[in-house]
Amino acid sequence: MTHVLITGAAGSIGRALREAFSGRYTLLRLADIAPQDAAAPGEELVQADIRDLAAMEQAMQGIDCVVHLAGIPQEGPWDEVEALNINGCYNVFEAARRQGVKRVVFASSNHAVGFHRRERILGDTVQPRPDTLYGVSKVFGEALGRMYADKFGLSVACLRIGTFRRPDRPIEPRHLLTWISHRDMSQLVGCCIDHPDYHFLVAYGVSNNTRSRWSNESVSFLGYKPQDDSEVYASEILAKGPSEDIVSAQFHGGPFCAEAFVGDTDRVK
Repeated sequence: MTHVLITGAAGSIGRALREAFSGRYTLLRLADIAPQDAAAPGEELVQADIRDLAAMEQAMQGIDCVVHLAGIPQEGPWDEVEALNINGCYNVFEAARRQGVKRVVFASSNHAVGFHRRERILGDTVQPRPDTLYGVSKVFGEALGRMYADKFGLSVACLRIGTFRRPDRPIEPRHLLTWISHRDMSQLVGCCIDHPDYHFLVAYGVSNNTRSRWSNESVSFLGYKPQDDSEVYASEILAKGPSEDIVSAQFHGGPFCAEAFVGDTDRVK
């Protein structure tokens, strides 16, 4: 995998990967609808919209692996979620297939499984339990990736990303479970790009947090060994007192679960 495309390269994760991958690959093509800093040696900049299939095909010419980050990064109106995270995601996978791309690394989210109870340790085989329309779109992306792997032979990695922040540190109690540092995020994506062979996988984008409730045991073959632990920030964060409401605190998805919630938590087992 020497020719790599990043969609959503102007976003927070995209910028961190761009910095970490500088000089690592023969070609790093950076695509976004937003402006980007000038290209460095080994980089190409592309202004493209994932809602435009033809533009995605053009961006993927000569690419070995695409890291798909572009889309709406949080809950929003359905028309935005549908346009970017459903139709846009399809365009990326389909353009990859048409252009002979070998691998797609898809930025999924922990919110694809957000309504599992927090006392439960989650691995890659748990059932989808999205906590928002945004989470639904990530379940769709994972299912789409599975189909493109099985039917069309793409190698696909789906990363259920936890809490990635600028500045690079957790700031509230839930983050002590879910935080992923910039260097750990870059390491995980790099492992998914560089591993010589896998068919389809689901991994959690999380650092080596003492309080983590997510397991990457099934993808240990990737060689991902996170270096950072949110626990170094725990005393400072917890000294501020509890910040989660009663619904948020019960589920992996936290505040995404609580938003507009009118159900009965006792029935969400």
